Amino acid sequence: MDTREVRWGEELDREKIEKYLKRNVPDYPGPPLTIRQFGAGHSNLTYELTSGQWEAVLRRPPKGPVAKKAHDMEREYKVLDAVHPFFPLAPEPLDVEDGKLLGHEFFMMERKHGIVYDTNWPAQVTPSVDLAQNISREMVDRLAELHSIDYMKTPIKDIVKPEGFMRRQVEGWIRRFDAAHTPDSVEAIELKRWLSDQIPEEGESTIIHYDYKLNNAMFSEQQPDRMTALFDWEMTTVGDPLADLGVAMSYWMEPSDPEGLKYGLGDPPLTTAEGFYTRREFMERYAEKSGRDLRHMDFYLAFAYFKLAGIVQQIYYRYQQGQTDDPRFRHMNEFVNRLIRQASAQAGLETSNKGE
Repeated sequence: MDTREVRWGEELDREKIEKYLKRNVPDYPGPPLTIRQFGAGHSNLTYELTSGQWEAVLRRPPKGPVAKKAHDMEREYKVLDAVHPFFPLAPEPLDVEDGKLLGHEFFMMERKHGIVYDTNWPAQVTPSVDLAQNISREMVDRLAELHSIDYMKTPIKDIVKPEGFMRRQVEGWIRRFDAAHTPDSVEAIELKRWLSDQIPEEGESTIIHYDYKLNNAMFSEQQPDRMTALFDWEMTTVGDPLADLGVAMSYWMEPSDPEGLKYGLGDPPLTTAEGFYTRREFMERYAEKSGRDLRHMDFYLAFAYFKLAGIVQQIYYRYQQGQTDDPRFRHMNEFVNRLIRQASAQAGLETSNKGE
């Protein structure tokens, strides 16, 4: 996974970090400490720390005010601590800090190495239809594997409340979307009403990653179709596994998707390349592996696109409020509107809001 020089305004206090490491990380060998930043991602800030052969990853919330309960470093640490023994693709957490040291929470975890498939084939990989098929299959199978874990046998049971999950999700993301609304983004009135009215009856609950996408996974350099790590567990909880599948599909672009959808976060993901599963193929294999009934997937897909619109709108709102000056965020309202159109189409609604 590529790193870069730390972006201006997102630096860490090296002296404080070194003192923290000496006090809290037994195998830290001492300075000189090198700090670099992972360039991907639009939410939490993630850094690589190295000293000689020693290495670790530090995650902290974004700059500026954040939504209540969002970017909870202690919770993400606890999730990894609970899930890692049962699902080793989750990085092992090392330590968590409450904010007194740097003025914000952060946690540390092990550094994983491998290939991350993002928007282009990595230089060290020879592209092929077979490889794309195998990567797709691996993505499906690992998601089904995560959903097969009995969460009641893990410590995550103590920090979740699965009852009423889907209704809380719909109502909560409507509130977040409205709270971050800006005049240049659509209001999605009909879509919000439809989602509230169409929530499926409550079924089984499983551990869900809830941010499952290709560039959050890492693959082996020796076996480029075998997953070796899964990152970004910030949204992980226990809830409806089909909501997790829906979110995965909202990120899984296809060549035939509208240009505004494919390019909403920059270059299209590698899933648009020849050989990758379509969303239908992904969902069919998931149904085969998990035995779950996907009859209500139109709802889960519509909600997933709306949820993604809410996430992007929150980021755009922060940009509009001057809480970040990252140029990637300047036109994100256009992607929000495209996502609302996609969600509305999935719901079978005609988009009547201006801009939809």
